[in-house]
Amino acid sequence: MVSDAPPIQPDPQRWKALAFIATAQLMVVLDATIVNIALPSAQQDLDISEANKQWVITAYALAFGGLLLFGGRIADLWGRQRTFVTGLIGFALASALGGMAVNQGMLFGARALQGVFGALLAPAALSLLSVMFTDAKERAKAFGIYGAIAGGGGAIGLILGGVLTEYLDWRWTFYVNIPFAAVAAVGAVLFIREPAGARNRSSLDIPGVVLSTTGLVALVYGFTRAEEYGWTDAGTLGTFVVSAVLLVAFVVTEARTKAPLLPLRVVADRNRGGVYLSLGLAIIAMFGLFLFLTYYLQLVKGYNAMTTGFAFLPMIAGMVTGSTQIGARLMTRVRPRFLMGPGFLVASLGMLLLTRLDLDSSYAALILPAQLLLGLGMGTAFMPAMALATHNVRPQDAGVASAMVNTSQQVGGAIGTALLNTIAASAAASYVPSTAVVGDVRMLAVVHGYTTAIWVAFGILLGASALAFTLVNARGQQGGGPVAGSTKDADGPEPVPVLAH
Repeated sequence: MVSDAPPIQPDPQRWKALAFIATAQLMVVLDATIVNIALPSAQQDLDISEANKQWVITAYALAFGGLLLFGGRIADLWGRQRTFVTGLIGFALASALGGMAVNQGMLFGARALQGVFGALLAPAALSLLSVMFTDAKERAKAFGIYGAIAGGGGAIGLILGGVLTEYLDWRWTFYVNIPFAAVAAVGAVLFIREPAGARNRSSLDIPGVVLSTTGLVALVYGFTRAEEYGWTDAGTLGTFVVSAVLLVAFVVTEARTKAPLLPLRVVADRNRGGVYLSLGLAIIAMFGLFLFLTYYLQLVKGYNAMTTGFAFLPMIAGMVTGSTQIGARLMTRVRPRFLMGPGFLVASLGMLLLTRLDLDSSYAALILPAQLLLGLGMGTAFMPAMALATHNVRPQDAGVASAMVNTSQQVGGAIGTALLNTIAASAAASYVPSTAVVGDVRMLAVVHGYTTAIWVAFGILLGASALAFTLVNARGQQGGGPVAGSTKDADGPEPVPVLAH
């Protein structure tokens, strides 16, 4: 039965609100990579050991990835605007703590706190867009901007990290978050108004919170541990077993409870499931690429930190163009599968070009066109993927549906870094030149490792494209009239109508 309730009216301040939501999202996304460039300097300054340096990255990933579902549901229950502002303030304070770190423990703790507040902030930002923009064409534009930032923010982080580290100090890779957060928080208070009736009034599923958080933390930690100790290590295998048990228990719990943390209808939907899976695969490939290209440009080509960052500009330009000029313009005319599938396919062609990397590869002739293809393809695919994250979902579930996108990205990033880095290291270790070579054999082995892993990333992007073509069957956002989000579920009230995608 379709609800007779009137559709949620668009907020007159929505475009101003988008600017501040986009600012916050940019801060969170670039923070995932901005610290990477500064890590060598921070490691030397704080006397962090080689064995412990990974925790600068891992502490953030564990907290962020493990708490995203919880953060998404908190946004649904407590209010998205309130959760958004709280996340911004907490993220800024954690960043200040990181910038003032006097030892490795303080730095690791600050990174974990950034992850905690990022897990509140990220799903609140995406779900605010889903409930504030109700017109089909406007949603396409808004999600085009958001998708460009989500896709290109990591590369922007590399540029900003390089500039700050080169000309100021590694601590500014933390301090730079404070003005971002301040501007976004003030804008949120002034311009973001959550639509009436969009909040979920049910109770918090505590068993679901505990099981999902510990299960996801174990999963992310398993992949980060595999990178250091190997896939057959007893501790690594044990972590994956624990994660599987906890996540299965989580699914069983969610199927039985009256007010689940993650209603299974959110992930069971064919379109949202297709988005989560294909996007997660694409992120596996892209995170590995960021890592390999960063090292290739610095170790092989001899670029400094700032030049390395600017070398990623073509990818950013491609992502912005693909998202705002291709994805946003076509989303109201064609089915999302015909943007996501071809988008991932174009990105895979860019990855295929990069399999030709060698010691003497030209940036202009090889790396630049490959980055343009990767950016255009990923930008085109990201835009409908972000919009479909809340495809036909109840407004009361928008936060947790949005959190699933961020979860697929975080888990995908952890898998990509560990899996592809392990493949590259193994290929480099076993490399034997087919002919006699003059020069640095060790560097040849390193590049061989990179190209081997990039071949795997190419295959992963082909898989993402196939999943998008196969699973995503939603129609384009044609027209602006409201339709019901779904029929009445057995375990909850009738949904408030939302626009179909």
